[in-house]
Amino acid sequence: MFIVEETIAGPEAAQIPMQRGESLLEAAVRYAEERHWDVCPGTWLEAADGEHHCSCGQPACAVPGAHPAREDWASQATGSATVARRLWSQQPTASILLPTGLTFDVIDVPETAGLLALARMERMDLTLGPVAWTPDRRMQFFVLPGASAKIPDLVRKLGWSPLSLDLTALGEGAYVTAPPTRYGSRGAVQWARRPTPANRWLPDAEELISPLTYACGRDGRR
Repeated sequence: MFIVEETIAGPEAAQIPMQRGESLLEAAVRYAEERHWDVCPGTWLEAADGEHHCSCGQPACAVPGAHPAREDWASQATGSATVARRLWSQQPTASILLPTGLTFDVIDVPETAGLLALARMERMDLTLGPVAWTPDRRMQFFVLPGASAKIPDLVRKLGWSPLSLDLTALGEGAYVTAPPTRYGSRGAVQWARRPTPANRWLPDAEELISPLTYACGRDGRR
């Protein structure tokens, strides 16, 4: 169940929903079954000495419990709800990784820029896909595959250098972590705009790049 619990302050405040009551297994199965997304189990959190540590065993892990558990992680990805249920039944606390470049790419921007862009997009009545919000203060906009190849030229056409903006397109060979995966003690990934039947058809990157570029440019001048 997804509940709007709080409003996060930003250039133009946007409501961020908190999800409750859904296990990682249930979420992974739902992504595969309802969205036809490939899912892959990642690392998980282990309790020791009163603290939670990443299953990778690295004391200074940057994203504890929220990254691939093996180098060939992509080979473990599955679009089968039955296989997803089996994988998470074996390790119920494994994080959920969603490979990009298959059924979607992701445009990743800072939280402040994402909130501003989201408000502008809604005023412009643009069609949005799902939008994720991560504990490391990033927002991720789901778009059609192929965005990673087009973004640099699209940004240049708008008068910006791609290297000057904190805007990244994640495509083939990359991944994002999906709700309700936790980043150690920092909190869980959430849906700012959750997957619904209404946003099953994703927008092209070209439709969203103008407000995203504007917001990132404004954010970079702060």
